[in-house]
Amino acid sequence: MTLRSKALAVHLLTATGAVFAMLAMLAAVDEKWNMMFLWLVIAFFVDGIDGPLARRYDVKTNAPIFDGVLLDLIIDYLTYVFVPAYALFKSGLLPGWTGWFAIIIITFTSAMYFADTRMKTKDNSFSGFPGCWNMLVLVIFALAPNFWVSLFLVASLAVAMFLPLKFVHPVRTERWRGVTLPMALAWTFFAGWAAWVNFHPESLAHWGLVITSIYLLLAGVAQQIIPEKSTT
Repeated sequence: MTLRSKALAVHLLTATGAVFAMLAMLAAVDEKWNMMFLWLVIAFFVDGIDGPLARRYDVKTNAPIFDGVLLDLIIDYLTYVFVPAYALFKSGLLPGWTGWFAIIIITFTSAMYFADTRMKTKDNSFSGFPGCWNMLVLVIFALAPNFWVSLFLVASLAVAMFLPLKFVHPVRTERWRGVTLPMALAWTFFAGWAAWVNFHPESLAHWGLVITSIYLLLAGVAQQIIPEKSTT
């Protein structure tokens, strides 16, 4: 394959996320939550590998006819925001007005965040919670906490999207990447496991989800608190 063909193939790989989003949505409409999350986990995995491939084959130079950043944002909104928000609303885990509050606040704030030109920091982390609602909603499905806890988490993270807090990118944030990347891969594994067993309450996957989620949620903030050691 030529370099141009490889670059184009990366765009095509990214675009498969739209297909996985549709398959997840169809499963959600039928309330087949485990299948919905399995498709979202696959989409999450694709999203994790297409970025490094895009940089490796320099898609901006070798396949400039497609805007990879725009394509990625569109698919991320579907898989990270739209489908998970629908699932949270339809599942009944947030009953009555709380479900309406969650679906409105998630979709609205995420649309504004995804269009925010300040979303990336100098070290390639995210400024503010990066709208990874797929991760939160999956954990809520797995643990099924009291709906007030779920509502608090949704409201807090919606606010955190616009606060000067750092959230690590598993691949692009170099600091602690030796821990962060394995944690992200472990989260993907535990998420797939939890969905595969239909969120069985005794599954050990739930503990893995909790541990990896806490790390991924707080690692960036910890980096802001803990000064980086000077290399000189």
